[in-house]
Parts: sequence; structure tokens; C-alpha cells
Amino acid sequence: MQIFPKVFIIILNYNGKAVIKNCLKSVFKMTYPNFEVVLVDNNSTDGSLELAKANFSKINFIKNEENLGFGTGNNIGIRFALERMAEFVLVLNNDTEVDKDFLTKLIEVAQIDEKIGLLSPVIFNGHTKQTWFSGGKINWLKMRTEHIKSIKTEDYYPSSFITGCSMLVRATVFKEIGLFDEDFFLYWEDADFSHRANKAGFKNMIVTGSWVYHFEQSEKYQANKVYWLVVSGLIFFKKNTPFWLRPWIKIYIIGRKTKNWWDNRFRKNEITGMVKRAYIDFKRAY
Repeated sequence: MQIFPKVFIIILNYNGKAVIKNCLKSVFKMTYPNFEVVLVDNNSTDGSLELAKANFSKINFIKNEENLGFGTGNNIGIRFALERMAEFVLVLNNDTEVDKDFLTKLIEVAQIDEKIGLLSPVIFNGHTKQTWFSGGKINWLKMRTEHIKSIKTEDYYPSSFITGCSMLVRATVFKEIGLFDEDFFLYWEDADFSHRANKAGFKNMIVTGSWVYHFEQSEKYQANKVYWLVVSGLIFFKKNTPFWLRPWIKIYIIGRKTKNWWDNRFRKNEITGMVKRAYIDFKRAY
């Protein structure tokens, strides 16, 4: 007999009026029989929270009084789930739509091995239907994460990190390594969490038959996205770089700063200005 452990789905919302209804509709069409939804709202001002409340009465709603960012916002929902004896927690972006059996397929693989701690579906770009994420690796030499976009033939396979766009986490992982690191306001908290899970002996897996579609909204705010990618990337590598690679990271950062100085001097634009500000703010805070 198949067992269906209790899954809490955490959806963090911030001004997601354009996408939240379709996301929630797809979630409630899932075939998986044992889940609850927690919508954590980061003080939206566009009416998206009210829209969700008006159309989905079964949801647990939590409203924050300010925009707390991705990690802290999700942690509020994760704590809510763990207090209610969640066996798994699914962190899901509000700009996604899920296949009806995607969670069932994730859980089937999770039940194969208790050391499988984090799982991801294959994620497609919702606009182009091209692969957006089918695995990821951390490029330590170039200080970046890389999305793998070629789907393997195995039913499931390991990945260096799992994206926070759609991340199923076994509850015992949180109990062993903690929640998302709240030093990260936006971006890189998923790579950090995946890295910590790996170091603790858990496996990160991609499940080939589980599909999600990502209608990415962050591209609309490119300068803000670049700022947080730089700041959070610097936090990640300061925290996680192996000691033998730290001299190289220092040299690489000097090179990046030099390039940014050149760009700001000779071809300044909004993006180069944001990168400069990110370096200054990181130095002040860390």
C-alpha cells in the first residue's frame, strides 16, 4: 500500500497578482492526497493577498508587516509547518504552475532512501517551454551557480544544489541543519541550504518525471536582481569557500571589482551602478 506523508507547501508571495491565482489553481489540481498550503505574504501592496484569500479558502495565510526577503519569509512558513508535524516541506515560487502528479513523483523517489533530503522536479520556462533547471552545480572558480538544462535519462539523479523555485525538503533535514540562512535576503540561500545538506550527508536529487513550469517575474526588475545576486554571492563564498580556494576567491573578486570600476568609468549604466553599490554595501555589512 502506498504511503502519503504529510506535505506542507510554502508559497511566498510578494506582489504576485499576475501569477498567484494560476499557481494556486495548479496546486489544488494535484493528485497528491495529503498536503496543506501555507501562503506567506511579504506585505504585498498589489491586492494579490486579497485575491488569494477570496479564491482559496483552504489555505493557511500568514501576512508579514514588511518584505522580509526570500529566506526569512519562507522560514516563517517552514516553522509553521514543522510545528504541525510536517514530514516534508515543499518550497514553491508563486510564479510557477505544477503538473498534477509532480508532487506524487517527488515523494515516490524520496521514499526510496531516507538520505535523500532535497528533491527538485525538472523545471521548464513557462513562456518558452525550454528547460530552465534540470540540475545545478556551483562553479567555485567563477563564483557562480550554473543551471544544467539537459535532462538525463535516469528516473532520478544527484545535483550539487536544488533551486528554491521548487524544493521538496524532508523535515529531518531542517531539524539537523536548520532553516534557510537569513543573512541572504534574496538569491543564493538555496545553494547555501543545498550545500549544507550535502555536507550533513543528505542527497540532493532531480526527479525526471516531475515537472513544473516557471513564469519568471524577477526579469522585470533586472537592476534589483543583479544587486542581490552580487551581494548574496559574496556572502555565499565568504561563508562556504574551502580554505584552499580562498586566495583564488580574493584575487577573482579584485578582478571583478576592477572590471566594474572600468565599466562605471567608461560605459556606466543602471546595472554597473548597482554592482558598485552591491560591493560597497557588502563591505559595510560583512
